[in-house]
Amino acid sequence: MSDAKTAPAQHKPRPLIDLLVSILLPSIILMKLSGDDNLGATNALLLALAFPVGWGLFELVQYRKFNFIALLGVISVLLTGGIGVLQLDTRWLAIKEAAVPGVIGLAVLISTRTRYPLIRTLLYNEKVINVALVQERLQERGLADIFNLRLLRATYFLAGTFFFSSAMNYIVAKWIVVSPAGTEAFNEELGQMTLVSYPMIAIPSMIMMMAILFYLWRTIHGLTGLSMEEIMAQQKG
Repeated sequence: MSDAKTAPAQHKPRPLIDLLVSILLPSIILMKLSGDDNLGATNALLLALAFPVGWGLFELVQYRKFNFIALLGVISVLLTGGIGVLQLDTRWLAIKEAAVPGVIGLAVLISTRTRYPLIRTLLYNEKVINVALVQERLQERGLADIFNLRLLRATYFLAGTFFFSSAMNYIVAKWIVVSPAGTEAFNEELGQMTLVSYPMIAIPSMIMMMAILFYLWRTIHGLTGLSMEEIMAQQKG
């Protein structure tokens, strides 16, 4: 345990906890506690913000790791809560719901114009893949250029999942949230929208993500002849 004083603790990805603390809990707080007979819109917004902000700071201090999902949670809560506090037209909620995944999708596309597409940064790195061995085998077989083209194609697929999510978020928000912002009905409709979004948006998006991962593995295996054990990075310790 004394090593923790000189080096950050080993960080292990916890996507379910990230989503629970940074997205789901703040959404429930905004839905259920924004009424005047509870915390009120402003106090509910502050409480909802405390979860992604606190979680992001904890990860930063404990692991020296920036939590992108926590940042998304802060932005999402600010926009959703701000619409309620300022009592803006509900069309802004639909725009906000579409904007978050839409911006991520654009970032994925823009990354294709840089040296490192986002999918390479996220998945094709030394922590996940035995990059040195894969690159060595690709060079031996003269297939590096073909691999890069397929990696680019996978990046387009990844962007497509976010654009799908963006379009569906907009449709669901326009369909469900029809009451004026700041009202009890508005908060209840936010809850319904959150529940509906999981089977209609989150699950299809997850299936598409898994398909992209399978496509990447099949590409690497097909071009290099390496097994799953050889492709995956070896865990130390």
